[in-house]
Amino acid sequence: MGLLYFLVCVAVIALTAVLLYRKYNPQGVLLISGLFMVALAAIVGLHPADVAKTTGSGVFDVFRFAEEKFISNFGRAGLMIMVIGGYVAFMNKIQATNMLVWLAIKPLGFLKKCPYLAAALAIPIGQLLFITTPSAAGVGLLLVATLYPILVNLGVSKMTALTVISAATLFDQGPGSANTAAASSLVGLSPVEYFLKFQMPNVIPTTVILMLVFFLYNRWCDRKDLAAGKQIYSTEKVDEADRPSVPGIFALLPLVPILLLVFFSEYVGIFHVELSTTVAMLVSFLISLVFVAIHRRSVKEIFPLFSTFWQGMGNVFASVITLIVAAEIFSGGLISLGFIDNLVAGTTGIGLGGVSISIVITAVVFFAAMLMGSGNAAFFSFGPLVPDIAAQIGMPAVQMILPMQLAASMGRATSPIAGVIVAICGVAGVSPLELAKRNMVPLIIGVTCLTVIHFFI
Repeated sequence: MGLLYFLVCVAVIALTAVLLYRKYNPQGVLLISGLFMVALAAIVGLHPADVAKTTGSGVFDVFRFAEEKFISNFGRAGLMIMVIGGYVAFMNKIQATNMLVWLAIKPLGFLKKCPYLAAALAIPIGQLLFITTPSAAGVGLLLVATLYPILVNLGVSKMTALTVISAATLFDQGPGSANTAAASSLVGLSPVEYFLKFQMPNVIPTTVILMLVFFLYNRWCDRKDLAAGKQIYSTEKVDEADRPSVPGIFALLPLVPILLLVFFSEYVGIFHVELSTTVAMLVSFLISLVFVAIHRRSVKEIFPLFSTFWQGMGNVFASVITLIVAAEIFSGGLISLGFIDNLVAGTTGIGLGGVSISIVITAVVFFAAMLMGSGNAAFFSFGPLVPDIAAQIGMPAVQMILPMQLAASMGRATSPIAGVIVAICGVAGVSPLELAKRNMVPLIIGVTCLTVIHFFI
């Protein structure tokens, strides 16, 4: 029966992919597909709807499952993403983003001769921010608010700019990462030791390779799109000759949240303050309101600006949060029908050697993250099985778990339903499916290089 349910999952995945490709509403497609699988699992007695508190009816528990996904996302990343969306909209309204770009493109003007170099250099810069702020969607939105407008004004295409921003979140690394904490715990290491001794020696060379791959592949894709007559460049560029009508100090306002998060992080260690991304955004918003009030010499004029912030939050909810919740329900449906369990059983039962099994599982985790839209969900489904599998095949657990853990976050960037992909595309007005397709080739190359570096070099 396990094979039958696995085939049902494959059929649902195929139908979902076709409907998404034909531009059906993605939230509706994922929600219906996910609820169908959850309901089917409950009907056949394979897995009841995974709810914290049952309604007393298996039928209503399916919808309670959806309700709890909404609530959990609001309580976790949902509020953070909405607040960032509001702040981005507010920065655009008060022309702070325009001022940042206007000042930045002058010293960076030499990069206009090689915009793809500018794009490639954005990858390690973003990765450093991701270590201090381990939220893929959060970091993606922060970079869309600050780095994206600079890149497009340097002549980088919209899609290329978004690919390198998503590439900043490719590796769930650093002691603050949930995947790092889980992986290090499973293999009996501290998060810091796991990060320094095992993650960094693999991430650094893989990042260098990916910078080159993104440089060449994005240039090839852009030339292909231009030849096809597509509009690949942003039409909302800042004119260097037309200075925004706000003080130059406004250019710092989009950077305030990043500065707060870095300054109060455990890596700087000056103050023992734990500052969440949401708190940093709200503090930055109030600081920005003070600057606006001083500039306009009127406290009264700042109150209409609150509507811009709320509207930005609402737009992100409608386009991003709903899709993240629908994607989580979809992945929950796959898990409830035993899709992941069957993948694991098939992978470990084919009689391969230790390295071969590790490579196969790494590939499976990569594609599972692509299907589920979540690096955490993919890794948490496979990770706990590693110590037992490693013991059976006589391989150190850390050697098996490291490429799996990194492949999970890489697979996330190839998923059109991943939170970070949906979030940055929603702000930039680009199709998540197109961005996921653009990322596919570089990241397949990247995960291949990661595997070779880890096991053979």
